[in-house]
Amino acid sequence: MSSKLFFVAGERSGDLHGGNLIKYIKSLDPHMQIEAWGGDKMQAEGAILKNHYRNMAFMGLGEVLKNIFIILGLFKQCKADILAFKPDAVVLIDYAGFNLRIAKFCKQNNIKVIYYISPKVWAWNTSRALKIKKLVNHLIVIFPFEVDFYRQFDYHVDYVGNPLMDEIAAFSINDTFKKQHNLSEKPIISILAGSRKQEVADMLPVMTQISAKLPHYQFVIAGVDNLPTSIYAQYLNSNISIVYNDTYNLLKHSE
Repeated sequence: MSSKLFFVAGERSGDLHGGNLIKYIKSLDPHMQIEAWGGDKMQAEGAILKNHYRNMAFMGLGEVLKNIFIILGLFKQCKADILAFKPDAVVLIDYAGFNLRIAKFCKQNNIKVIYYISPKVWAWNTSRALKIKKLVNHLIVIFPFEVDFYRQFDYHVDYVGNPLMDEIAAFSINDTFKKQHNLSEKPIISILAGSRKQEVADMLPVMTQISAKLPHYQFVIAGVDNLPTSIYAQYLNSNISIVYNDTYNLLKHSE
């Protein structure tokens, strides 16, 4: 009987790193059964997608309170999906607010927990390291200093390097980038407002104001296709355009 893993990622970056991890796991064990709460990248690598991260993108206390019943329903559904699948282990990726609660649920149900990409407890709440130690069977970190940080709590973790380095290594420059996206020859200033609806809605009004003061530049928003186009449309004009899902090329061609 093949082994089974259940992945949980709550945002775009987690889906990217989860997809790469699933690809590697499948190369070692093509018969591994994987279900996931994640996104398109995980699904493309062979995971059966049970819920998309776009349904989980709540940011800030106000958003959480406004959607509290939806969030409680998501917890309930995720727990039910895990129990129905009966995985050998649950793989949690970052997204601490949601995933630490899922880790607690797994611990209560004797399900092994592997956490890939540690919550940044070293930056904002070091005491939560003890909670992670209690709930997580195996923590895999992406920054070398995290090994020493967790050692303070008598907790052994494995450092594997930052997965973004693999993305950067695989990147190749598109020399026809400007032509492909109908951009002018004016120097580019990139606008990177994030990938979650609330942060983009909060940041774009501020970030796009500067364009009127710099008419000799063209401004290009790094758009993501998991958000509705309407969230960007009101900011586009003769000097502000958008490029979707090609941030590295945008950065490479930016002033």
